[in-house]
Amino acid sequence: MTGWRSRSTAAVTAAALALALGTGDSAAAAACDKPLFLTFDTGHMGVAPLVAEVLARHQVKATFFLANERTQTDGGSLDAQWAPWWKARAAEGHLFGSHTFDHVYWRADRADGSFDMRPTFGPQASRTVRMDAAAYCQELQRPATRFTEMTGRRMAPLFRAPGGKTSPALLAAAARCGWAHVPWSPAGFLGDELSSEPFPNAALLKKALRDIRPGDILLAHLGIWSRQDPWAPAVLEPLITGLKQRGHCFATLAEHPVYRDAVRP
Repeated sequence: MTGWRSRSTAAVTAAALALALGTGDSAAAAACDKPLFLTFDTGHMGVAPLVAEVLARHQVKATFFLANERTQTDGGSLDAQWAPWWKARAAEGHLFGSHTFDHVYWRADRADGSFDMRPTFGPQASRTVRMDAAAYCQELQRPATRFTEMTGRRMAPLFRAPGGKTSPALLAAAARCGWAHVPWSPAGFLGDELSSEPFPNAALLKKALRDIRPGDILLAHLGIWSRQDPWAPAVLEPLITGLKQRGHCFATLAEHPVYRDAVRP
């Protein structure tokens, strides 16, 4: 789970983006002076077809972060059933990064340089396990390998840690094996993980339209088990149309000034 609180990494990213946009150093800015970067983490995939329809209808390109999460059909989001869906999204020009294969949460750093981690899925689900830097790099690579198997394409060397939970040591370990971490902007937390009773869709939409600013990285999911009133597509489509009416455009992280060099071959 994520939350409304901001993170220092998000603040650094926002500051770097603001500087780049202010100097005209963004490819996105060349086409639009109010770019936004819509991202999706995997989930139960129940709303994935609807998300794809909305993105295609509004010609929005997004960045997806992939983990092999349990789906509503008791499979995995990266299994054979979903391979054609991912291949179609790749053909449409979306971007893809790693979310760790088993949706592994960072828990703590160890004195020996390893990490306490807790997978959400897989054979060690809900257990705290020790991973050294090499094991964590392997965990980041597993979705990339599976993505290539499904689509024939290369995954970008970007990742999002589940829950956004990291440490400087974890980020450094990932960077050494070629992975750049992508947090989200404080206003970009779209709230689809929150309970729908205190946070109904109408309130989430109003907050997003009020608070989102140019350069923000937005976060949503392809289905959240705990939310009773699904966020997508109820909020997604009016959010896109509302932001476009305010002069915003959408780009993948391949056009983000902080990440574009990492994405280029």
